[in-house]
Amino acid sequence: MNTDYSFAYHTKCMQHVDVIIVGAGLSGIGAGCHLRMECPRKSFVILEGREAMGGTWDLFRYPGVRSDSDMYTLGYRFRPWRDPKAIADAAAILSYIHETAAEYDVESTIRYNHRVQRASWSSDDARWTVHVETGSDNSVVQLTCNFLYLCTGYYDYENGYTPEWAGVERFRGTIVHPQKWPNDLDYTGKRIVVIGSGATAITLVPALAERAAHVTMLQRSPSYIVKRPTQDTVANLLRRCLPDRAAYVLSRWKNVLAGTFFYNLARNRPNVFKWMVARGVRRQLGEQYDSKHFTPPYDPWDQRLCIAPDADIFREMRDGRVSVVTESIETFNESGLLLKSGQQLDADIIVTATGLVLKLFSGMQLVVDGTPVNMPRTLVYKGMMFSNVPNLAFAVGYTNASWTLKCDLSSEYVCRLLNYMDQQGYATCTPRVKDSNVGDEPVIDFNSGYVLRALPSLPRQGSKPPWRLHQNYLKDLQLMRYGRVDDGAMEFKQ
Repeated sequence: MNTDYSFAYHTKCMQHVDVIIVGAGLSGIGAGCHLRMECPRKSFVILEGREAMGGTWDLFRYPGVRSDSDMYTLGYRFRPWRDPKAIADAAAILSYIHETAAEYDVESTIRYNHRVQRASWSSDDARWTVHVETGSDNSVVQLTCNFLYLCTGYYDYENGYTPEWAGVERFRGTIVHPQKWPNDLDYTGKRIVVIGSGATAITLVPALAERAAHVTMLQRSPSYIVKRPTQDTVANLLRRCLPDRAAYVLSRWKNVLAGTFFYNLARNRPNVFKWMVARGVRRQLGEQYDSKHFTPPYDPWDQRLCIAPDADIFREMRDGRVSVVTESIETFNESGLLLKSGQQLDADIIVTATGLVLKLFSGMQLVVDGTPVNMPRTLVYKGMMFSNVPNLAFAVGYTNASWTLKCDLSSEYVCRLLNYMDQQGYATCTPRVKDSNVGDEPVIDFNSGYVLRALPSLPRQGSKPPWRLHQNYLKDLQLMRYGRVDDGAMEFKQ
């Protein structure tokens, strides 16, 4: 790999690079690898606000934390996933990220404890000035770049979402949010109530049940839960018969196509999909099956489906270590929770698996020629740029498929765009809405709580391409890998 960065970095003075990547998680490391492979002459630096790479997979430390999609699609397109487990734990994913960063010589470009506060674009200079707080003393440094690539994820790394409940202060036990899991929390032999029914709760509950006296999952409304094997039998067979890369490509495409098929089935034939999910749960629980705990009031994929690897949560329910209660909370009290039905749930530990706070770009402010960018007035271009914001892209994954599928495509497109600009002698690229018939709509068609709470502050999407957010890998593949860079909506200037 090319290791000539052509720049020196000193914290006391402004330095310039071709590309600044913000965030050293799964998408940020992938972005650095793509630049290495496809734009080897570009200098870049990755700014990471925390002390370690890995993003989500380094931040979350709660028991059982794992992927909620298969690693053949959550892994990078360019680097095979070699672990036999397709549903992997955080440690395995973090190791994969570290190994990838080392293999493509990306780790040396990362600047840890660099928290980006503001980025200002100057059209006169055709560059971004990025204002960064560094170290424990929050000293401010500035860097400039030609292109800014935001790979920060979409939620607040500092705090998760916790609703306001009556009587919380009365509870004599321990209350913990999964995003702030204490390393020294001993839950052996404890009675635990997990509030929530999303992916985090479905992950936590069976993991806690291995040591707890009993775990109760308290949900206001159910989620769709689908059993999935931890190991992909077909993928492991292909790995024994074919070279790593060939086996990985085939496994990846198998899972992309299967995921697309079942998503389309869920959206086009929701009643059929509901019946399939309910039948699967009923087979697992037998006489213990109660439809009120597993029948959501919304259609499949209005919110993200939850995965139960090897049916772990159902196994714990059959064995009596886990129970599910579908009810609203009246109040916390000294010994636990009083529900609106009058039922009392006693607990030593209450886990508030109540969701995330959506926070674009870690709250950094974007300014173009002295005017702050008003996000709700922008349209998203190809799911990765903003109207009227020059030389900036962002990486955000799919809501209905693996995160990295879209982030890989976004990084490929950024490299295509940069190379095209170099070939044509352009200094700036700015998406412009030139079609007066393009209407605007909410950027995400999803009714999860964290999305609904944040919608007023989010950008919008357009009514037709390239302003339409597809949430479809096959359509995005055609648009971003094979579509024209100079498509009429992108304005270039020298």
